[in-house]
Amino acid sequence: MASQAIPHLGDVQDDEEEEAAMLDPAEAGEEIPSDPDAPMDSDPEDGEGEGADLEIQLQNDSSAHFDAHTSSIFCIAAHPVHPEIIATGGGDDVAFVFDSTAESPLLPASYQSAPLAAAAERESLTPLAKLDGHKDSVNALQFSLPSGEYLISGGLDGQLRVYADSSGAGQAWVFIAAAQEVEEVNWVLACPDPNHPNHFAMGASDGSVWVYSITPAAPHLTITQAYYLHTASCTAGAWSPDGTTMVTVGEDASLYAWDVFSASGAQSPSVSLTSSDARFAVDGGLFSVAISPTGTYAAAGGAGGAIRVISLPHDSKAEPKSKSKGKTKNKSTASGEILACLQVQSDVVESLAFSPAPAPYLASGSVDGSVAVFDTQHEFRLRRQIPGAHGEYAVVRVEFAPNGQTLTSAGMDGVVRRWNMRGGAGLGEGHGLVSELRGHRGEGEGGGVLGFVHSRGRIVTAGDDGVSLVFVP
Repeated sequence: MASQAIPHLGDVQDDEEEEAAMLDPAEAGEEIPSDPDAPMDSDPEDGEGEGADLEIQLQNDSSAHFDAHTSSIFCIAAHPVHPEIIATGGGDDVAFVFDSTAESPLLPASYQSAPLAAAAERESLTPLAKLDGHKDSVNALQFSLPSGEYLISGGLDGQLRVYADSSGAGQAWVFIAAAQEVEEVNWVLACPDPNHPNHFAMGASDGSVWVYSITPAAPHLTITQAYYLHTASCTAGAWSPDGTTMVTVGEDASLYAWDVFSASGAQSPSVSLTSSDARFAVDGGLFSVAISPTGTYAAAGGAGGAIRVISLPHDSKAEPKSKSKGKTKNKSTASGEILACLQVQSDVVESLAFSPAPAPYLASGSVDGSVAVFDTQHEFRLRRQIPGAHGEYAVVRVEFAPNGQTLTSAGMDGVVRRWNMRGGAGLGEGHGLVSELRGHRGEGEGGGVLGFVHSRGRIVTAGDDGVSLVFVP
């Protein structure tokens, strides 16, 4: 999973005095008792204090929480072999590693309906490691592939820091190397190519893209490739499933595909598309990218709800054939061909996700609060549109569960929602809403969800309120 900065939602303000946001088990609601004798504009001068008659009950569906951060959590990653091991990075300039498996039905006393019942307080999960050394926010984290031997952190201070698993099971981490080539790191992404283990890519605010390898021996961190074609911030990147191709996009509305480990294509992009091509141009830039499970095409999302679907270099012999009748079969196309121009949302496409094969979906989450799902087997026809999926609040991330039929979305309203792609059962008639997972403050109160990971049947979040919640849907 890509871990990346969120430059399009506006700067998330750090507030060291904000209360850690674990919320109450009752549903959100406001109860203001009626008092016909009280003047409408009466002053609370009776010693009762302003808001004495106001009772607020907030819902918390989480089974556990982690609250060691003192500021917003900007990024989250799950260990590839031990997915219960979670890493988070935040605006307090540190990263933590913790085990998300501990569960408790209890809530912190400050959010109970009877706050003084200290015996009912739920304790935070305990950190396995605190990783410091950054001088600004940690906004990118990734475990190396294939086995999670290393954890890479990237920060707004421009640093990359690498930690090694000294336990072999994700329980203990030691710092081994650092590098700083840029002013700000936007994202970090581990390479899945089994022939190039422990490689990762990094995109920066100056538009540059870097590929590194990590080795057990000093100097541990080595630059493999560096690219400088984006003329503005490189906002997102994605690896093909086999790790041979990397696609990057930027605020300058450019898209490049790189055959990173090919002797012939390492320095020159295999696909190069910029705003000079009127068919591809997206006014306002590109901010998200995803590659199909077959690795044959990529989708890039940008300003104004624009999505461009582009063919990628691939081995046609390895491409699976469609067996379903009446469905559009994959045709042989040239690399870099524009396969579709989509636009059903009104603001920045913040997140894109393809469903695992054989499910045929492409999902997009927008800053306008909506989610859209396209059918990749029917010329990217709109399959489902969910306006107001997160109300008026930005959708920060969409991702399919491993079954390919459940879409998870999270937004700045502080809610995680799960959608059934098969039909419209459940709440939200016609949209297939399965469940809502609440616990973050949200709704403009500095408690949105800035990211999440699926972890062995759990969903673990990164909260703008500085809390990571563990949900068991």
